[in-house]
Amino acid sequence: MSNLLIQNATMILPETTVVGDLLIENGIISAIQPGGGLVANDDVRTIDATGLHLLPGLIDPQVHFRDPGQPEKEDLYTGSCAAASGGITSFLDMPNNVPSQTTLQSMHEKIATGNRRCVTNFGFFIGATESNVDELKKAVGTPESPIAIPGICGIKIFMGSSTGDLLVNDSDALHEIFTNTAGLIAVHAEDETRMIERKKMIEGRTDMAAHAEWRDDETAIIATKRAVAYAQATGHRLHVLHLTSGIEADWLNGITSLHGNGEDAHITTEVLPQHLTYDERDVERLGTRLKMNPPIRYQKDKQTLWNRLHDGTIACIATDHAPHTLETKAKGFPAAPSGMPGVETSLPIMLTHASKGACTIEQVVKWMSLNVAECYGMIGKGRLEEGYDGDITLVDMTTERVVDDANTWTTVGWSPFHGMKLVGWPTLTVVGGVAVFERNDTTGPKGSILVKEGETGSPLLMTPWN
Repeated sequence: MSNLLIQNATMILPETTVVGDLLIENGIISAIQPGGGLVANDDVRTIDATGLHLLPGLIDPQVHFRDPGQPEKEDLYTGSCAAASGGITSFLDMPNNVPSQTTLQSMHEKIATGNRRCVTNFGFFIGATESNVDELKKAVGTPESPIAIPGICGIKIFMGSSTGDLLVNDSDALHEIFTNTAGLIAVHAEDETRMIERKKMIEGRTDMAAHAEWRDDETAIIATKRAVAYAQATGHRLHVLHLTSGIEADWLNGITSLHGNGEDAHITTEVLPQHLTYDERDVERLGTRLKMNPPIRYQKDKQTLWNRLHDGTIACIATDHAPHTLETKAKGFPAAPSGMPGVETSLPIMLTHASKGACTIEQVVKWMSLNVAECYGMIGKGRLEEGYDGDITLVDMTTERVVDDANTWTTVGWSPFHGMKLVGWPTLTVVGGVAVFERNDTTGPKGSILVKEGETGSPLLMTPWN
């Protein structure tokens, strides 16, 4: 049923927070009534949300759902179920699959898989290589003729070591991509040359502290400055992924802008909940569960990231959900792979920060929904507003639950936040007016998926970038 009436909810609207009702008809928000009083027809499901907060569906702009090729870690069905359990109604997935997604044909095939398997909305990045600029142009167009194919959200460039052939470090190749393509370019900004040089200094070490020393903040800012320089020289739309260091965040102040700076290059960036929550003390305690690229850094970096999130330098929050099995994570440093799950806990983590005064619920909604939609030019997403898509999330800010590996939906069955007490757990996730997930006393803390594989969700529509 794509007709749904939510009554008596504390609604986080774009400009205000009020108690009232919201009606979704035919998958679209058709009425919002502060104070309540909306009446539903017989074909509309009604939910009393007294005491709950109603948010626009959350959007995760960076996940690795491992489809195709690595079903032992995740696939588009299990990943989208995990996302729904975390209140996420839309996601953007990365191209470092097996095989990598570097052609328009492979993108069409992945979109078809998404239509068959996902329970949430989806978009996919096409991966850049040092020789596939023609395929990139087919997917996003050229500066003179930009295009937007539903389900394709932009180009992903790995400037540091990654999977397979998805490494673009050559200056000529980077210049050609920035000069000749349209669309949004998202970069993993770590300098490959410096990483190769610094790897020698940690040879023989098995302590996790070595990871952040190897992939240090200078490694990050070299690549970030390089990407920004290409964007500024060509006027290309640029999004710097998973910012981790204080020096990057401070340097980007005055350069990034959610809406662009007129004639200047339009540059944005994001941060992850784990980099706002954990630091070197947690890495020492939890070990390779917290191994990721770029690494979790230091207390001073964490504080600067918070500061720059608050002042708008950082526009939005992603998870970089990148699951690996506990068996491989148990290999210790340096053998354990980098990456961790995140889509199930990102909203409760941030709302718990809000409950402790680090931010407000309204800011969390801005960073995890409204601003993400703005960054990517998503049509119909990111707001509780009449005429927008009926993607919503109800959350409980009063019930505290402990994160437990046993309650995860991700295929790998663990969370980096295991044992942490959090509030703000979703009680209902709705995609296009259809309830896809619920968590209550009957379902227990894990919750329940309410729809069949591929029954809900669709390719995200985005405006073309020139």
